[in-house]
Amino acid sequence: MALLGPRLVIAGTHSGVGKTTIASGLMAAFVRRGLRVAPAKVGPDFIDPGYHALATGRPGRNLDAWISGPDAIGPLAGRAAHNADLLVVEGVMGMFDGANDGSVSSTADVATLLDAPIVLVVDASGLSQSIAAIVHGFATLDRRVRIAGIVCNRVGSPRHTELLRAALAPSGIPLLGALGLDDAFSWRDRHLGLVHLVEQPVAVRRALDRLADAIERDCDLDAIAQVGAQAQPLQVGEVALPEPVAPARLALARG
Repeated sequence: MALLGPRLVIAGTHSGVGKTTIASGLMAAFVRRGLRVAPAKVGPDFIDPGYHALATGRPGRNLDAWISGPDAIGPLAGRAAHNADLLVVEGVMGMFDGANDGSVSSTADVATLLDAPIVLVVDASGLSQSIAAIVHGFATLDRRVRIAGIVCNRVGSPRHTELLRAALAPSGIPLLGALGLDDAFSWRDRHLGLVHLVEQPVAVRRALDRLADAIERDCDLDAIAQVGAQAQPLQVGEVALPEPVAPARLALARG
């Protein structure tokens, strides 16, 4: 049995909130500190894991409970996190969004399966005190999940950051970072906001470096690392494979 160690999930209130920006930037910033960071992505995504791999130097993994089944999530996470200091899992869409058939599939579901604390990304543009209501809803809708901190994206100023921090204080959920508005962080935008790594590898590498600079400046990396370290060790088994029936030829499409 493998033992799953420090881990955290980067979730968002909705698509486009900045999950990939925050998750990839955190991965790159932690690697700069000398940590071995294992990346993973909720859902059947092939684009974001490419950014994760570039940021960490490790393969980007998918954790898809709808395709693989919930029993495979722990073993797949254990395989991804082998010999790593920290597993960082980027969520999909909004934290509670998933398959329409009611099956286990959302970011909240995967975080529960991994018993992993969540850092929630909130788009703070046009928000101040109202962030308290949003965070309260996400923290209390499903008591299985554990929101350990907030990172705000698209913050307008230091004064804006302090307003957000004060609004969150009564909830007991700390503000762990506040990333400002910056056109340099639009490196993923194109059709549907998706640019594949193979199209612009040098540009994406430079953007990741700038993003890591911003994360180091505007996020409390020590506190975020502590969130991951507080996750209790979780025993996970091996990935269950079906019995071979006959030889098969597999084709992998990419690019």
